[in-house]
Parts: sequence; structure tokens; C-alpha cells
Amino acid sequence: MGDLQTLPSVNLASWIHSSVVAVAYSGGRDSTALLHAICAAASAHPQQTQVVALHVHHGLSVHADSWLAHAQSQCAHWRSLGAPLCFLSHRLHEKPQPGQSVEAWARERRYAALQRMAMSVGAQQVFLAHHQRDQAETFLLQALRGAAMAGLSAMPVQQRDEHEVLWSRPWLGTTDQEIQAYVEHHRLTHIVDNSNADLRFARNRLRLQVWPALRHLFPEPEAAFAFSAQRAQEAQSCLDDLAQLDLELVAPQGPLLLASWSGLSVPRRGNALRAWLRRQPGLPIARSLINRLLHELNQSTAPACWPVGSGELQRFAGQLTYGPRRPQAAGLGLACPPAEKRLVIDALGEVEVPEWGGSLEIFAQPGGGLAWCPGWALTLKPRRGGEQFQAKPHQGVRSLKKHFQAARVPPWQRSGPLIFQDKTLVFVPGLGLDARALSWGPHTVGLRWKLHETMEAPCAGGLPIDRTGA
Repeated sequence: MGDLQTLPSVNLASWIHSSVVAVAYSGGRDSTALLHAICAAASAHPQQTQVVALHVHHGLSVHADSWLAHAQSQCAHWRSLGAPLCFLSHRLHEKPQPGQSVEAWARERRYAALQRMAMSVGAQQVFLAHHQRDQAETFLLQALRGAAMAGLSAMPVQQRDEHEVLWSRPWLGTTDQEIQAYVEHHRLTHIVDNSNADLRFARNRLRLQVWPALRHLFPEPEAAFAFSAQRAQEAQSCLDDLAQLDLELVAPQGPLLLASWSGLSVPRRGNALRAWLRRQPGLPIARSLINRLLHELNQSTAPACWPVGSGELQRFAGQLTYGPRRPQAAGLGLACPPAEKRLVIDALGEVEVPEWGGSLEIFAQPGGGLAWCPGWALTLKPRRGGEQFQAKPHQGVRSLKKHFQAARVPPWQRSGPLIFQDKTLVFVPGLGLDARALSWGPHTVGLRWKLHETMEAPCAGGLPIDRTGA
């Protein structure tokens, strides 16, 4: 496959950490050079490594079919010369939505497709052909967007994803000129993407208009910006370590303890909050969200919630948590509650109650539950105010509001239906069975209310709800 000592001067054999590795191969100059070099390194590896070229057909260019054909032909030719290489491609059938960034859409779909293809062939490592100028461009673009240290860190040299696939960029320190020299030395043929000249794309504007001016005015600007990205990565690593130390104090059990968090300095408060938000599965983090929370969390200690993504952040009893969105209901000043609903229970199990956005589960609970028999009738009612509840036998009867407060049930979790048998309250979601209705015997049951997580959030219009009287 060629002389490995030829530029770029990177010992790629030392980068190979799997018996099957993949290379993201568009057919362009950079990925062609990297695939060629990885094949040469794999051939010389003590235990020969299988290389898989991964090609994504985006369907955005009229030339996409010919690029795919070139990539297939190139790989077949190298394989005939003895390279331990096979080819795999994936065609994207969807298109970006109107107004959506084509660059961002293509990048997101490309990485998802590369990940799926790599996993399908057992490749635990994917090589990417990003080089020094790509790193410098990423740093500049992030800086122009006002990015924090994480954004200025640009692209990591190596990073494992949630599926334990290792993404490797061995050429981040390699110059554009070195790669061009490698391509010319080995006489490698490659495609030229005509969209690289399209000035509608920010990266192309940098490449075609900014870099020539910078090179004229300053020596080696790409190296300088790439070095700054490396320094930003080091600084971000320190910030991550500090955040972990702070979270051990302000979020030891999961929820963010707001009193302890407020005792941090403002910069550490923001750093810890970002780290805590990153721990929440499925929560999208935007700079506007961070700024808003930093401003609003300390304005009040009253219950409040902020809808984010498919869930919501909830402040209650001095803690910030993230959970599913809650349904609109009575007592929260948002919407009329569902009407009364009568259920006839003929068997144990789960009964869907779509009007209330959940289901009622009836399960055996001998020796302290509700007496029942087939044909048992229950009525689901909204909370009207003034209802009384007894938590345990021999305890006093108090209002639902006082019981909710004692049990630390957030206001937005107090909206489930109250369950009555005839005119007697027997069950309250979040509190349990009313002790006054308990029976002891072999044929008693318990109740459990399950709220579906697809309901709309109670925070209308994306604004926090601050309720002191719930």
C-alpha cells in the first residue's frame, strides 16, 4: 500500500486498538489519504487488522451516485492489491426541513449512519480525517458563536460514544500541505465536492475568504488556532474536575440542593449547573436555558417548573429535579379538570383512564387494603378543596394540602384523580390509601395511579409557574 514514512508523519499503527476498524470515507482528498494510510498501517500490524470503509450517500448532490461508485471502485482496487479492506455504504432517504441548517443536518445524520454501520460489522473504532485546519476552523466558528470553553475545545482527538465506539482523529496535528503531499506522492485519485465552493456555508467562507487573508498577515494561523483549541480542552478538563467536586457537595443524591448550590461563587455556580444538567438523560442544554436558570433559581424558593425538551425541570422544597411533564389539572390555575369518571372493576389489573392521562392499577394486598369483589365501583373525581385524609390508623385527619406538604409532594404532582368508593375517599395519588377505608382480610387490594409521560406540561407558554398557595 505504500511507504508509511511518507507524510503525514503519524505512526498510525499505534492508533489501531481493535481487530476491526472503520474509516469514514467520503471519497474526498482527506478521507482518501487517511483510508490509504490506515490500510497500510493495518497490513503492517502484528495481528493484521480488518479495515472497513464507511461511505454515507447524503442524497444532497446530483453527483452523489458517482461519488458512491468511485468509492466502491477505489476500495475494490485496493483490495485487489492486498489491502485488508471492505466497503460499506448507507443512503440517507430523508431531507433537511425548510429553514434547517443543511450542514448541521448532514453532520448529525452522517455520524448516526457511521455509528450504525460500524456497529453492524463489529468495528469498535472509527477513524475520521479531520486535520489541523479543520480544528482551527471549528475553533473560529465556535468563537464567533460566543461559545464557552467546551465549544472552544473544538474536536477531541479521541472520544468514546454511548455505545463504546472510539472515534479517533489522528491527523488533528497534521497540516493541509502534508496531506496534499501524501496524496501526490501516492498518486491517489479522489473526488472534488463542488459544494466546497458554496459561500452559503460558513466553513467555506472561512476556508476561501478568511484563511488567505490571515496567512498573508500572520504566520501559521491554523497552527495557532488549533493550539488554542488544545489549551481550551485542557481548561475544560479542569472545569469538569471542579464540577465533579462541587456536585459531590450540592447534588450528592441526584437532585440539585439549591441552598448549597447558591453558596458557590457565580462562575462555579454556572459550571456546576451545566455539569448537573448534562447528567439528566434526554435533556437538551442551550445557553439560553443556563442563563435563565442562573437568573431565576435564586429569585424565589416557591415551587416552579421549566419545560425543557420532552420533560421539565422542577423546583420544590429547595431542590431542582428533572422529570416527565405533568398533565394540566385543577388547582393549578391552568385548565378545567376532567369530569368525574366511574369505573367498574371486575378483575385485578390495570385500567386505562385516558381522560386523566393515566391508568389505575388494582393489585392484591392482603392484610391491609380495600375490600373488593367483582363489580366493585369506584369514582374518579378532581380535587375541589377541603378534602380530608388520614395517612395511618390512629393518626389525625387533616386536609389534603397539609398531607401533600408533609409528604413533600410537588404541586404539579397533586393533580391526579381522587378515588372514591360511594362517597368515601379511599385513595389519593402521591399519598396512598386513606386509613379510614382499610380492611384486613385475605381478599383486599391496593391501588396505584400511573401517569402517562406524554401529557403536556403544566407550564403554559414555556414560562415558569410560581405558586405559593398550591
